[in-house]
Amino acid sequence: MLNKYPLWKYLLIIIVCAMGVIYAMPNLYPPDAAVQITPAKSGDSVDEYTLNKALGTLKEANIEYFGQELQANKTALIRIKDSEQQLEAKGLIQRQLGDGFIVALNLAATTPQWLIDLGAGPMTLGLDLSGGVHFLMEVDMEEFLSQRLKNYNVAIKRSLRDEKLRYKRMVGSGENAIEIKFVDDEVRETAYNFLRREYPEFASSTVDKDDAFWVRLALTSAKVKEFEDYAVKQNLTTIRNRVNELGVAEPLVQRQGRNRIVIELPGVQDTAAAKKILGKAANLEFRLEALPDASRYSSEEFGFKSEPRRRARLEKAIIVTGDNVSNAQPSFDENSQPQVNINLDGNGGAMMGKVTKKAIQRRMGVLFVEHKVRTRYEMKDGVEVAVEDKYVEKKIISLATIQSALGSSFRITGLEPAESSELALLLRAGALAAPMYFVEERTVGPSLGKENIDLGVSSVQIGLALVLIFMLVYYRVFGVFANVALTVNLLLLMAVMSMLGATLTLPGIAGIVLTVGMAVDANVLIFARIREELGSGLNPQQAIHSGYDKAFLTILDANVTTLIVAVILFAVGTGPVKGFAVTLSIGILTSMFTAIVLTRAMANLVYGGRRVEKLSIGGK
Repeated sequence: MLNKYPLWKYLLIIIVCAMGVIYAMPNLYPPDAAVQITPAKSGDSVDEYTLNKALGTLKEANIEYFGQELQANKTALIRIKDSEQQLEAKGLIQRQLGDGFIVALNLAATTPQWLIDLGAGPMTLGLDLSGGVHFLMEVDMEEFLSQRLKNYNVAIKRSLRDEKLRYKRMVGSGENAIEIKFVDDEVRETAYNFLRREYPEFASSTVDKDDAFWVRLALTSAKVKEFEDYAVKQNLTTIRNRVNELGVAEPLVQRQGRNRIVIELPGVQDTAAAKKILGKAANLEFRLEALPDASRYSSEEFGFKSEPRRRARLEKAIIVTGDNVSNAQPSFDENSQPQVNINLDGNGGAMMGKVTKKAIQRRMGVLFVEHKVRTRYEMKDGVEVAVEDKYVEKKIISLATIQSALGSSFRITGLEPAESSELALLLRAGALAAPMYFVEERTVGPSLGKENIDLGVSSVQIGLALVLIFMLVYYRVFGVFANVALTVNLLLLMAVMSMLGATLTLPGIAGIVLTVGMAVDANVLIFARIREELGSGLNPQQAIHSGYDKAFLTILDANVTTLIVAVILFAVGTGPVKGFAVTLSIGILTSMFTAIVLTRAMANLVYGGRRVEKLSIGGK
């Protein structure tokens, strides 16, 4: 019999629609503005005393709050009644609690527990809808490759000494190269063969210049690219760890191009605090104090961080760096002075033990290395412009006598309380493989995010209303079928995005608006086909059956080609483009279900299995 669905199809449609309603419902419950308190030290937790201390601070400032709670993950959450006071509340609590806690802006869910128990949750809002900060950072590849060459310089010198191959001097050359001057041609030839074998990452060649015998080692392009990829990937991991330490919900950290990283922190308005942690290219170097007879070629002089006038000479050879730190926690010693407890990884611990075993009663310095940017202003063409100068600052933070061989665990002293917490956080998150600098910074206020949401919702409502009115007037009863399908399509789209944890952005809302038009377009094709079949003399039942069957391939082709474009946009696009591609792709899939399966089910229920003289589908 024409136009009849089996019972299981109707049940399947009902189940899908019910799931759509359930998983879309959490989006009807907007989150509350909140501040989240997290211990800076791993293993600690926020207790009642700390929470009450924070609440007392808000009371004194006349900031209204509600729904304060201690959470299972050892943090505390305080909901702020007025979102405009969220940033002020965060600053007051941070000053009151000090560096022992990280206070972050957050959005607290208001979804009913029964929906949470079913695994339902609202869509995540992107930066443009929730407010926050956007950073674009650039990795200093030139400095990174320069440091790698310095490390090779030390290693090659050691290798040549071990092989008893005498050389006169070793200098850096342009284009990521090292040049070594040898005493005669025979030694050079032996060294050349040895270096080619031991250091295949270099393109080796012999050079005769200045009446001397040289070997030139230049990093291969493949090795340079490998180093660059490593630097960006390591920095991505470090930045993600630092963002996690900041306690930001749903951050975006991703690579852009060859040497840039995009960071978006929804809900964060304090750009200074975020930049202080994210942009700090700080590291540690552990070196022995230079012996009195050490030459300037094997040692360097540094000032002390806490005592600017005090200076000391350290060996150039580095024992270990912050890259070898596996864990770091701030604490206080027996004299209540701040310190950082350091744990090294296996390689770092072995190297530290090997060196300090032979250096008992000598002093070891801990060098704090920081890459900074200094801004100066100069006149160019009669206009004052800002010029950024990059420089490296190295300060000694500790110089202590080695009493016995050190292992993988020891401590650093000589820091201020704030410095110890910050240093521990940076080391715990991991050191940056290469220095990074901010090249772009944007702040999106929460009020602007709310305005974007309101405008986006209004555009969907207006577009939907116009389409509903047109379909109802032009296609009558079949217009009702299309309107119901269109409404269910939006529900399913929101439900699927919520289930997948997709992030909704302003371009994503544009994708939803486009989906509304595309979804109804399928029904227009079907209804137009049914009209044609009626005009050719088929009875209503045959016209419905033929209309859906013959329009299906056309609809499938159109949607598949659009879906392919959306997948390509998602694969090659970034940020906003991906948001648009996600909503468009999901919308295509849900509209195929509602426009074809759901509307046909309604048509079958109304017209199927009975004698029909005329269809209410408009037209002549």
